[in-house]
Amino acid sequence: MTADDTVQTLATRAAAAFRAYREGEVRAMDELVDLLTPVLWHTARAQGASEALAQDAVQTAWLRLVESSDRVKDPQAVMGWLIVTVRRECWRTRTVDGRAGLELDESLPDNHPDPSTLAVHREDHRVLWAHVERLTPRCQALLRVIAFADRPDYAAVSEALKMPVGSIGPTRGRCLAKLRAALADDPAWGGAL
Repeated sequence: MTADDTVQTLATRAAAAFRAYREGEVRAMDELVDLLTPVLWHTARAQGASEALAQDAVQTAWLRLVESSDRVKDPQAVMGWLIVTVRRECWRTRTVDGRAGLELDESLPDNHPDPSTLAVHREDHRVLWAHVERLTPRCQALLRVIAFADRPDYAAVSEALKMPVGSIGPTRGRCLAKLRAALADDPAWGGAL
């Protein structure tokens, strides 16, 4: 493995997995799902989808990819294609169902055995997302999409969010600084900054 291999972007790794899937390596789809589901999840949540609707939108995007994988001509575009599909599915659901079910769901997974730990996590989660919701829509969308990718592909993020590539890093920095400042000033925040 060369140094170049270790710094592949998320989109490049996704393209390689998608290409392998189309060439008959069925297990490559598992790798693609593992790579992109966190980004797709946060894309759906950035659209205001509840947890259940986000799950549905992401599953629908994966299903549509499998059904129409031959229509994605350039494997490098698969990440952007999936992000746009998730966004459209959220919009479609909003159009069909109105705003029903699109409120942000602030629940945490039920796998925390200690009730006191769960209570602290729930409160931190509530406070954090309350402050995220006070950020501009642009900051909300950017943080939800970029914060959960270990090596975000700025070109794909740029296309998905209609934001110049050169402004993604500085905008993310400003958004995070605003969020940190708001959390630091909130006595209810118990999480680490």
